[in-house]
Amino acid sequence: MTSRNGKIGILRLDHRIQRDQRITTHVGLIARAFGCVSFAYTGDKDTNLEESLQKVAESWGGEFLVEHVESATKYITHWNGIVVHLTMYGEKHLDTINTLHQFPNQDILLIVGGAKVPPKIYELADFNTAVGLQPHSEISAIAVFLSDLLGSQTLYQDFPNAKHRLKPGTKGTRKKEYMSNNV
Repeated sequence: MTSRNGKIGILRLDHRIQRDQRITTHVGLIARAFGCVSFAYTGDKDTNLEESLQKVAESWGGEFLVEHVESATKYITHWNGIVVHLTMYGEKHLDTINTLHQFPNQDILLIVGGAKVPPKIYELADFNTAVGLQPHSEISAIAVFLSDLLGSQTLYQDFPNAKHRLKPGTKGTRKKEYMSNNV
């Protein structure tokens, strides 16, 4: 696992309740699983999305703020750290990660788009970064980027204040056990 003191947040652009509910939820879930501390989204305000992600954070632990924001531009300009827009139209993600490793104490905001990303987002980002050159989902872009930035072992970390933890086993669901905070 890579040593990183800066925190990581996610900004999901243009959430549409009728079309994007599962995608946006999964963006939030993978972000939290890698230890991101915040998840903001624009577009349709979705209290079900917010409650779902907050329930996961309460059960499985860790710091994870979920919020709807009206303006992506305002959110980005007020971010105190490095802004990385994950897009097909950018430099190779490993090049961006090599640069980010030079700033381990800086907070990072990862932006993933919706239907059509406005040109202003490309301008505001410190990095426009491609995770591959083929069409893929926002979920996979975040997962690959964070795995390469933080190391895949990050997925096996224990979160503070977790009410539930999985005990690893080799027999699938038959070995799945929930552990209390005391174990």
